[in-house]
Amino acid sequence: MKRNYWLLAIVFLLSTLHAQAGEWIRINQLGYLPQSKKVAVFMSEVPVEVNNYSLVDVFTGKTVRTFTSPRKTGPIGQMKSTYRLDFSTFDTPGTYYLKAGKAVSPHFPINHRVYNGTADFLLNYMRQQRCGYNPFLKDSCHVHDGFIVYHPTKTGQHTDVRGGWHDATDYLQYTTTSANAIYQMMFAYLQNPEAFGDAYDAAGHPGANGIPDIVDEIKWGLDWLNRMNPAQGELYNQVADDRDHAGMRLPGKDSVDYGYGRGQGRPVYFCSGEPQVRGKFKNATTGVASTAGKFASCFALGAKVLKDFYPDFAQEIASKADNAYQEGIKKPGPCQTASVKSPYIYEEDNWVDDMELGAMELFKATGDPKYLEQAVEYGRREPVTPWMGADSARHYQWYPFMNMGHYWVAKASGNERLRDEFIRNLRTGIQRTYEKAVGSPFLHGIPYIWCSNNLTTAMLTQCRLYRELTGDTTYEEMEASLRDWLLGCNPWGTSMIVELPLSGDYPIQPHSSLLNAGVGNTTGGLVDGPVYRTIFESLRGVNMEGIPGMPGQDYERFQPDLMVYHDALHDYSTNEPTMDGTACLTYYLSSLQKDGMKQANAAADKNIYSNGGIVRTDPSKKQITLVFTAADRADGADTIISTLKKQGIKGAFFFTGEFYELYPDVVQRLLKEGHYVGSHSYGHLLYSPWENRDSLLVTREEFEKDLLKSYEVMRKAGIEFKDAPLYIPPYEYYNRQIAAWAKNMGIQVVNFTAGTASNADYTTPDMKNYRSSQAIYDKILSVEAAEGLNGHLMLIHFGTDARRTDKFYKGHLERLIKVLKNKGYKFVPLREAVGI
Repeated sequence: MKRNYWLLAIVFLLSTLHAQAGEWIRINQLGYLPQSKKVAVFMSEVPVEVNNYSLVDVFTGKTVRTFTSPRKTGPIGQMKSTYRLDFSTFDTPGTYYLKAGKAVSPHFPINHRVYNGTADFLLNYMRQQRCGYNPFLKDSCHVHDGFIVYHPTKTGQHTDVRGGWHDATDYLQYTTTSANAIYQMMFAYLQNPEAFGDAYDAAGHPGANGIPDIVDEIKWGLDWLNRMNPAQGELYNQVADDRDHAGMRLPGKDSVDYGYGRGQGRPVYFCSGEPQVRGKFKNATTGVASTAGKFASCFALGAKVLKDFYPDFAQEIASKADNAYQEGIKKPGPCQTASVKSPYIYEEDNWVDDMELGAMELFKATGDPKYLEQAVEYGRREPVTPWMGADSARHYQWYPFMNMGHYWVAKASGNERLRDEFIRNLRTGIQRTYEKAVGSPFLHGIPYIWCSNNLTTAMLTQCRLYRELTGDTTYEEMEASLRDWLLGCNPWGTSMIVELPLSGDYPIQPHSSLLNAGVGNTTGGLVDGPVYRTIFESLRGVNMEGIPGMPGQDYERFQPDLMVYHDALHDYSTNEPTMDGTACLTYYLSSLQKDGMKQANAAADKNIYSNGGIVRTDPSKKQITLVFTAADRADGADTIISTLKKQGIKGAFFFTGEFYELYPDVVQRLLKEGHYVGSHSYGHLLYSPWENRDSLLVTREEFEKDLLKSYEVMRKAGIEFKDAPLYIPPYEYYNRQIAAWAKNMGIQVVNFTAGTASNADYTTPDMKNYRSSQAIYDKILSVEAAEGLNGHLMLIHFGTDARRTDKFYKGHLERLIKVLKNKGYKFVPLREAVGI
């Protein structure tokens, strides 16, 4: 019989050989929800006919379905043949790979959890971008900001505008992009609150504070936006300018002199409503409405989001919303950003969309019909965001990249005629984009201007909101293609989000001062994305230099004719993460998580994670789960099984491959009793050195081959992959990379809750860390008395060394269970406790 644990080795081999074969299959590297559109793209450097394609189960090696209707699409760049491979009708959870022609795709999971935590993951980058105090660097920066410019009476005066976020790798700050980021995160939270967790405090440090992390980020942004509007009629648009572009350095070491002394404060640009120029480059400002409308919408909606968390602050910004809106009425027109040394600014030309959204948020907040009337008037002046269907546009010319005001007129006006009119506006923009997309193998009709991924995110949002408003699925495949484009189904086969997924191909050399300084990557950041080749070749200072010792990835073999993308430190045109693009993606990813929860009828994920593994279940519930691991010993079998049966408890048991082979009768007894029985690896490998958890002692191929072998042995015992998706790593020791590799195989790492010392029951008297059973028992109860054991995953070893005669499972385990039951704890099966 063929040994299935070699299957993945074959996949790896074929995947590495595809460079010679000249054929590839591009996929969404995160995976797919069971009930969702699933389309991969096959491409070949030589003409080839593909008549069928197959979906193969990674764990069994069996072809689960063969499809006979590949959709032939046109050439792109050096790829002479391309096909769209639709496997949407397959919805069985598992881990699979696709085969077409000579190509084999990377493997991917199909399950309800593939998007869990992804919206929160983006917030890593938002915390990295914080100005004033930066929790990632644990350092302060720009604490002297700033000095007013362009105000008729206050120019030169100091005003406190500390806080907010740096716009990208530079340290400029704009109301334009920051307000849009705040609004999109607020919208994401209100639409999908169940998708967001609480793992960080308000300062951005690890540790829950009872407030969802996205609300912490929203509050951080609104604090800054409030400072940028210190008094009625006093709106500010920008902090610093392109004199900031003085080389890569960490924000705390920013010593650029703007005329106030080195590092002693930066200019704060007043919204004057007139063109501004600090050098030879003059912007085209004609009013303040584009900025005023953003202030109004953020303050009005922000008051709603924060009222239960910060009621006084919520009331303060609520009182400012209409005042800001009135400034836009007084001075209609766009308020562009300003530059000194270069021509690169946010050239926002439209403003009625901002005023429309501001009016709608005021209408929703007050119920005053005048705001609805004004919103409709503004909305009719720009029925479709102009970039949609266009071949090009100037930098941020039509911004925000989608009009949330149209959505709210359709959704909240209470008028069917207006609903139909503004839904038609949304559909027209989508249709124009679709007409451009149908010529692309990747069904991608976005113009490849600077920050094209931000436009992709905007169109994703518009497609989903339109589908939810109407139930019309006409554009569902394009929506899925836009989603998958950001996650690896693109010509380059790379995710556009740094470290998402960590198991896949993603930007490892984004344009980042953090990376350049060697202090970390821009985790969670959405990079700019591809640009037209003509744009790339026209920009100043872009090149393919990488970090020292590692050249940039030029992807030359995969570059389409018209556009380019590079993973290179010094390509700021395609590979620089942006704060607003990242924030705008929180809505769509949180929606996908909610979709998965709905499909599985699952509750919100309240588990506590460490390094990607679940280390505690819902801490609000007075529940405990008993987990047991074993490599090659089963001396506790009779006692443990008897104790659990007597106490009416279902435990979770994780065994190595060797254990399954040594003790098949014990495994069958556990299964018969209804316990969870899963994998503890096959060979009990040590994944990382004890002295350096972040490094690895195994390759991905070794890890996956070992895990496949483990599941092969389990299958012989009657345990299928679907029955055992939870996994405790050997030695209960792993890192983020291991957890990511496991997740890509559809497996969730779990581990014990630290602090009780229950896991010390393996120690022997000759060890320095020896704990007697009574000491362990006492420690558990002392932790319970001090902080409770809610949600604890309590680890007991199923067998221990003969030198330990003081076995915890003999007497102490049952006594502990009785005491904890008397204290009101419920012992809950693992899968029920974690919700998987």
